[in-house]
Amino acid sequence: MTADGARPLPPPYPPGRNLLAGRTVLVTAAAGTGIGFAVAKRCVEEGATVMISDLHERRLGEAAAQLRDIAADRVHARTCDVTRQEQVDALVAGAIDTLGHVDVLINNAGLGGTATLVDMPDEEWSKVIDVSLTSVMRMTRAILPHMHGRRTGAIVNNASVLGWRAQSGQSHYAAAKAGVMALTRCSAIESAPFGVRINAVAPSIAMHAFLARTTTPELLEELARREAFGRPAEVWEVANVMVFLASDLASYLTGEVLSVSSQHP
Repeated sequence: MTADGARPLPPPYPPGRNLLAGRTVLVTAAAGTGIGFAVAKRCVEEGATVMISDLHERRLGEAAAQLRDIAADRVHARTCDVTRQEQVDALVAGAIDTLGHVDVLINNAGLGGTATLVDMPDEEWSKVIDVSLTSVMRMTRAILPHMHGRRTGAIVNNASVLGWRAQSGQSHYAAAKAGVMALTRCSAIESAPFGVRINAVAPSIAMHAFLARTTTPELLEELARREAFGRPAEVWEVANVMVFLASDLASYLTGEVLSVSSQHP
């Protein structure tokens, strides 16, 4: 907050700078109002041809329509349940067939929830781990032979500051995101000899409509107060960092997890 009690405003929405001109990008969980759609939009604005994917067919269609308003000939969409290997394989094969090749994979799929460990059933634990961690492994495993064969490519994973920090009720989500960080580092080392870079972002809090519907106003206010800027990130502010990691500006970064956060103790 400022001295007069007002919350600082985010900066103006940035124009595209052709950071991904001529590139092809595959984004998971890109429907709706969250980071996935924001990063797909930023990729299109930066000149990329994009295939977006999501489990929800109607919302995916709506997202694709919005993106086609920006660049009708550079937007494709395909439904996929990232918890099912056969659908992951079909998505990757479809993206390669439609786009010609895939330069960038953005693993955005994730699932949260709140439950203390003592009250958490196996089913809830397993579902969060499957969507938030194992899906990242499935997508990465499916795309790497293609990228290794081309000896180029970039993968950007969406982790969370909860992979580093403790928060009550978040054992499953925090464990999944810490796993994403470890998976990012290990797969990056394995892929570096093939010219493929793998990095991740770790946002703290990015405000969007779905989050506002599933989180109490009191908790959102508390989380915002912890941020040095006194406000949540805009989803496009997280997306900007993902675009950076996907671009040649990050050509010497691999195995890194960048905190997209102004959070302080």
